[in-house]
Amino acid sequence: MAARVVVVGGKGYVLSAEAIYNIAHGVCALQLDASALEKLKSSSSKITPTGQTMALNSAEPEPPFLSLVESRAALVVLANKLLQAQARIRPIIPLFIQHILNNNKLLNFAPSDSAVARGIVSAIYRLKEDCSELPPGITKEDVFVTAEETQVMENAFPGTIGISALAVYSSSALLVVADAAAALSCEGLQMNTKVLDLEPSSEGFSSKAETDVASDMRTLLFGSKLVSPKNLGFEGDSAFYAVPFAHGCFREDVKATQSKVRIEVNCTVYGMKKEEAVRFQGLVQSMLSLAVSLHAVGVNSFRRAQCNVRVSRVCDGAEAVVEAGAFQVSDLKERLELIFRKAVTDSESDGVFVAREVFGMVGQVRRVLAWEAASALAFLALREKIVGGGKSEQKSETANGSAEKSSGNAQENKGKQKGEKKKKGSQEIVLGKGTGAVRQVIGQVIHRRIQGESTPEKWAEILDSFFNPKDLELQTLLDCMKTILESNETRRLPKIPKGTRDFRPEQMAIRERAFSIIAGVFKRHGAVALDTPVFELRETLMGKYGEDSKLIYDLADQGGEICSLRYDLTVPFARYLAMYNISSLKRYHIARVYRRDNPSKGRYREFYQCDFDIAGQYPSMVPDFEVIKVLTELLDELDIGDYEVKLNHRKLLDGMLEICGVPQEKFRTICSAIDKLDKQPWEQVRKEMVEEKGLTPETADSIGSLVLKKGRPLEMLAELKQKDSCFLKHEGSVLALQELETLFSYLGYSDSLNKITFDLSLARGLDYYTGVIYEAVFKGTTQVGSIAAGGRYDNLVGMFSGKQVPAVGVSLGIERVFTIMEQQEQDRKKVIRATQTEVLAVVLGEDMGVAVKLVSELWAGKLKAEFALTSSRKIGKQIQNALESGIPYMLIMGENELNKGLVILKDIEASKQEEVPRDQIVDELKRRLNASNPSDVYTTVQ
Repeated sequence: MAARVVVVGGKGYVLSAEAIYNIAHGVCALQLDASALEKLKSSSSKITPTGQTMALNSAEPEPPFLSLVESRAALVVLANKLLQAQARIRPIIPLFIQHILNNNKLLNFAPSDSAVARGIVSAIYRLKEDCSELPPGITKEDVFVTAEETQVMENAFPGTIGISALAVYSSSALLVVADAAAALSCEGLQMNTKVLDLEPSSEGFSSKAETDVASDMRTLLFGSKLVSPKNLGFEGDSAFYAVPFAHGCFREDVKATQSKVRIEVNCTVYGMKKEEAVRFQGLVQSMLSLAVSLHAVGVNSFRRAQCNVRVSRVCDGAEAVVEAGAFQVSDLKERLELIFRKAVTDSESDGVFVAREVFGMVGQVRRVLAWEAASALAFLALREKIVGGGKSEQKSETANGSAEKSSGNAQENKGKQKGEKKKKGSQEIVLGKGTGAVRQVIGQVIHRRIQGESTPEKWAEILDSFFNPKDLELQTLLDCMKTILESNETRRLPKIPKGTRDFRPEQMAIRERAFSIIAGVFKRHGAVALDTPVFELRETLMGKYGEDSKLIYDLADQGGEICSLRYDLTVPFARYLAMYNISSLKRYHIARVYRRDNPSKGRYREFYQCDFDIAGQYPSMVPDFEVIKVLTELLDELDIGDYEVKLNHRKLLDGMLEICGVPQEKFRTICSAIDKLDKQPWEQVRKEMVEEKGLTPETADSIGSLVLKKGRPLEMLAELKQKDSCFLKHEGSVLALQELETLFSYLGYSDSLNKITFDLSLARGLDYYTGVIYEAVFKGTTQVGSIAAGGRYDNLVGMFSGKQVPAVGVSLGIERVFTIMEQQEQDRKKVIRATQTEVLAVVLGEDMGVAVKLVSELWAGKLKAEFALTSSRKIGKQIQNALESGIPYMLIMGENELNKGLVILKDIEASKQEEVPRDQIVDELKRRLNASNPSDVYTTVQ
């Protein structure tokens, strides 16, 4: 019996493809969970043979048969299914299967799922003839099979699922092997690495699996002196261009098939009802996709092996390897065609047939990859011999898999014997750190296993065995590749994702100052702080942002919930109000949001928003006025320079579109086009309306005659309210003009109207706005576009519940404000202080305890202090550091001051100093600091 045991059937247990593979190959033994067996016993205690026994022929089936490994895999799946079945199953059947597997008994099964069930039933009935084969605890009276038990076994499809598990687990090992073999061929043929430069998958031009393969290949080849983006290609190098795509599809198909196998292995089976074969067709379809990927990987691997032999002109068995590979590739193609021909039929054996053929293809592709790796090793050995002048026996051994020197890395030179000197001008091939390590692992395996003459043909035979998952040494290669690919030390210089940023200490000082001002304004207006999760259910966010919904970041499925990163803070706020049935709230929220937008200056994919919202029933336009007033106060107190607040009304905009003849179903899409007028000329926007949005030229021209109007609020309002105005003929527009008149009066009373521009082109593309909309634009030299925006959204909360809660808000894009503030400080020639340190305590000498005691007194007095230990000769350096950091004061204490109970207090900027009694230093510093207020984040450049 095998040393390791796999316990099957326990509560919450999930049987994996790896466990099925290991039991099928005799690496592990099967053990049925005791509680699961007890559950079967209690549910089937009243079953008797009377009227229940299936009358089946106990004769041996006719060939062809499943292989021993395939039969064992089917039995493992069947045992697991019986333990989980929603039917009355007696323990005798799973115990009998356990007995067969752990005692290496052979049962011949015809290649179909029902044949496996019939084979088990027949074998059980043969136990009546030979009681010596009865499993422990089973008597002769227990030897019968009910109709329900037989039906469960047929419904389990054990052959299809078990053999599919073998195929997918074997394929998962080939994922790593394929990349390793291709990387070795790249080295030998000095490939142009530009083939590995793919567009990021996040941009939608390539799949994640393809970019992952390309990234892994670059990591393996990093540091190589053989490959380069400047190398010339050669005839047949398309096999290398195909690596990211063929191997990427292979990864995707293996992952998809693994998921299908896992589901089918562990799903519940029911009895007494014949289940149609279509139930597992999803698994068969995944296996067909896997077969196509295996064929592509095998064909491209063979073509690279051909290139290795042809370009290097390696003999001594390498050509024989290629000839054998040509036969395997031809057989792969025929096998693939046969699988698809068979798959379109409706016979029950299709699932088992497809699984068996795909499992066979895995073995063929493994042999082809072994031949590619062998030919690549031979080529690299030849290169070493040529570079070394053909004189180095040690390098020749490397080609044959010597463990003494196989990496090829420059770092391996340190392993040479002491005293050995390299000849002047001698060279050596240098492989990538990854390929060098892979070559060393493979070389050591070949060196240990080779018998007789060492040729590429024998290397291929050894590697074919080594690449098989049942070979325990394969784990060495898998671990080696995992270490290389996950370490990330050789991939490239560290970088952050596109559209994100790091905040340096001095930038953090600006950010903290800005946040302090913003939060202060919000609190002054009575708002309370609120926070929500950084990700929401995708259904919460979708349908709220119009065309911008395509910019939402979706997360991978984790546990059955489809989630997305929040696009803004408004929709989560509306969800919060609806979820907790809140009808009135004035809140602020400062947090990060995420958008898959095109990054530009001051525009990021991860950025902070500072939101202020008022929800609830209030007198008309009062909340709207307060929100706009908050916006102007924010921008004034941040002191970023001149700005204007563009303002419009969504009902006025909708009225204008209706007056111009725009169909109502196109309102939102036309609004998105109008919203681009601040970035594009009218001619370009008009072209989009006509050619892309489907408006007639006359309708577009009617919109243009109105939408380009803008000016001072009261003047524009008077123009739109003239007797001949088309807006007075539209009910919604009339209501909008009345609301704007009220709003402008409130803004006038508060002296805020001078910053407002009434602009009919302001559309705000988000779907949820229903009333006043506004947008703040910076008018300085730093081009950052909109810095804040908002509006009224009366219907958004109602989308999450039956209760409508009117609301209005504004959102400040703080990243753009940071950009403006940083530019202002550069223009003012001011250095931003990264710290707020008020005093630097310096003790001369080597007694750190004195310094610690002194700075502790300062900290106890709530002073912002740092400390240092130095010598009298280096005190000038400490003064210079304090000056550069903007620290206003410095305390100096030497042995004399310590003995006298004094401290030297130095004013850094004034360059003056005086002695102060030690017990008065805290009070003296507080007095001076209160007078000078040095905690500002800026210091003037000297």
